[in-house]
Amino acid sequence: MAKVEIYTWQSCPFCIRAKALLDRKGVSYEEYPIDGDQEARLKMTKRAGGRRSVPQIFIDDQGIGGCDDLYNLEREQQLDKLLNLPN
Repeated sequence: MAKVEIYTWQSCPFCIRAKALLDRKGVSYEEYPIDGDQEARLKMTKRAGGRRSVPQIFIDDQGIGGCDDLYNLEREQQLDKLLNLPN
């Protein structure tokens, strides 16, 4: 299974929605809550190629973007492949 990391704010509805999709798929992930942590936010922004919005999701160290990007991958039937999930 792929390594999944997600930078979040605790009360962010998009973060909650992204985690819900990963949870439904039974995917474990490392969550980095960055509420009020400027240093962590800077690290995320650098990793995400300048994107500052949350969530920022990484699959096997590849930035895939945010919640809408995650759901688009699911809709296009590409997410399971990225996550190395069985067919």
